[in-house]
Amino acid sequence: MKYRKLGTTAEELSAVGLGCMGMSGYYGALDDQESLATLHHSLDLGINFWDTSDLYGNGRNEELVGKALTGHRDKVFLATKFGYRFKDAVQGSGVSSATYIDSSPKWMKTAIEGSLKRLNVETIDLYYLHRIDEVTPIEETIEAMAGLVKEGKVRYLGLSEASASTIRRANAVHPITALQAEYSILTRDIEEEVLSVTRELDISVIPYSPLSRGILSNSLDVGQLTADDFRKTPPRFSGENLQNNQSLVNEFALIAKDKGCTPAQLALAWLLAQGEDIIPIPGTKKRKYLEENAAAVDITLDAADLSAIEQVIDRYPNIGDRYNEQGMSLTNR
Repeated sequence: MKYRKLGTTAEELSAVGLGCMGMSGYYGALDDQESLATLHHSLDLGINFWDTSDLYGNGRNEELVGKALTGHRDKVFLATKFGYRFKDAVQGSGVSSATYIDSSPKWMKTAIEGSLKRLNVETIDLYYLHRIDEVTPIEETIEAMAGLVKEGKVRYLGLSEASASTIRRANAVHPITALQAEYSILTRDIEEEVLSVTRELDISVIPYSPLSRGILSNSLDVGQLTADDFRKTPPRFSGENLQNNQSLVNEFALIAKDKGCTPAQLALAWLLAQGEDIIPIPGTKKRKYLEENAAAVDITLDAADLSAIEQVIDRYPNIGDRYNEQGMSLTNR
């Protein structure tokens, strides 16, 4: 494994981390034993960066990660998030009518205690504001989060899906160490404004869904997804958008074949080539995919490789939105 510095800190994180969301819902059948084995095997591979949230499975994912942490806390840089709430504590599967956003200091104080308890830890390494509501000034939220740092409950602060202006305002209150954002060859929104701001402020970018919910692996059959699979809802996984994206991925896979790697590895290698400040967290609940993802750090892309990838992307511009209308409304706030 190779490692990258987190923001302006002395922390050395594995260049490829592990997103844990899918272990507790969203992508079909669950298998806690395989998920736990995957978490433990990540340590064998040198992956020291785990990402979860109180949203995932309505706390169930934090409980699972907490079990895996037993006896290994010193080996893991742990990130979790708050900001989503479930109406009447009803469990859902992500952004839905059962959830709403609350980034108020009052809710944060409740959320952090719940996360600490479920994770069974005294301190969370990186605490993100998962989404930003339209009522609470970001300055008030960050000031409250900074209080958690003073209390020793949190070490570093992060934002997720924040706009360039919000990042600046937040960082003026307390240093923001990381920005989590969807970033892949199919999702490049942050390149427009956000990436220049994070680099100006020395904030690391943590791409989630670096394989665009699996389609970049070139092994996803959307027609076989179960009714409760999250990928049934985004526009990019249906109709002409899906046809466009599958054609793109088919050509992308040819480049991967020439490089002697899998399409998923090439997608991660492309992200890693975008800068040392990029630390992707591909999600998986199976050891075989974990091993595949980890090996991406050994793939080097030259200028010709990067140019070939750009040419493929340019030929297929009709990618489609990554969330439905409701989900998109919660991004870039």
